[in-house]
Amino acid sequence: MPQPLLALEDVRTEFATPRGVVRAVDGVDLAIGAGETLAVVGESGSGKSVTALSILRLFARGDRASVAGRIAWRGRDDRVVDLAALDEKGLREVRGRDIAVIFQDPSASLNPVFSIGAQIREAVRRHHPGEDAARRAVELLRDVGIADPERRVDSFPHQLSGGMRQRAMIAIALACAPRLLIADEPTTALDVTVQAQILELISDLRRQLNMSMVIITHDLGVVANHTDRVAVMYAGELVELADTKELFSRPRMPYTEALMNSIPRLDREPGSRLPSIAGFTPDPTTERTSCGFASRCKYATDKCRNEHPELTDDGNGHLYRCFFPLGGN
Repeated sequence: MPQPLLALEDVRTEFATPRGVVRAVDGVDLAIGAGETLAVVGESGSGKSVTALSILRLFARGDRASVAGRIAWRGRDDRVVDLAALDEKGLREVRGRDIAVIFQDPSASLNPVFSIGAQIREAVRRHHPGEDAARRAVELLRDVGIADPERRVDSFPHQLSGGMRQRAMIAIALACAPRLLIADEPTTALDVTVQAQILELISDLRRQLNMSMVIITHDLGVVANHTDRVAVMYAGELVELADTKELFSRPRMPYTEALMNSIPRLDREPGSRLPSIAGFTPDPTTERTSCGFASRCKYATDKCRNEHPELTDDGNGHLYRCFFPLGGN
């Protein structure tokens, strides 16, 4: 890969809790190229969303989070800066303007007392004070497929459907033409038909604007036709990384196989239960001394239960964290 737009190097994110230090992200190395779409997938609690939030330190007040490692960002002037080393003022210069985020629940992200247009105009004025913010707000609503944008620009969030609120969030995220868009579970709260529309919209806009994009999701089925590569996370670690087609045709991690088996399929008997992954993820407050998936893996041996596997390259850029990968070594 040419010099990446964003590179995470041994990123570790910890939270201080009454139970002890929770290692939510544990030594993740990950790079996103210019114009690339990367999916980060895994169960709830796998660390995928925390990894995304760590890039810009977008944690809630009182979270007592700490981020270590290096997060190398290649700015508009090609100068590389370490986002992990920036103070809050420096991060504010990057947030929204260069890296934008779409969250899964637009109702929680949109301000209920301001119109959609006012919230878009605020984003434009903050980073592009010389631009006609009112005209830009209408243009953005049109770009994200909201009908009659001249009227809808004055609507409040509660006056919009869930799909329209998500489109409005996308408009706000794109207000400053970011170079990287992070979409954190962007379709979770929407019905199936609207999910497909939103994914198509995001993909089309990414191509038009030549952005890079990271899609965070628990559903591998969502990413099959919309991404270049897939990173699979489990218990805070990166456990598999490959081109999307390669991952779907030849998964190496038993965990990835289990995620794929849980995707709804048309050839299953009507009313049949979806396969699930039995067991629980390891305690994030304890030291890692084994494969984190060993207690839930049907292929596990004593080696898996007593040693911690390192990330391995199969020689073709397909990375996996397993002593006994599917398909052999």
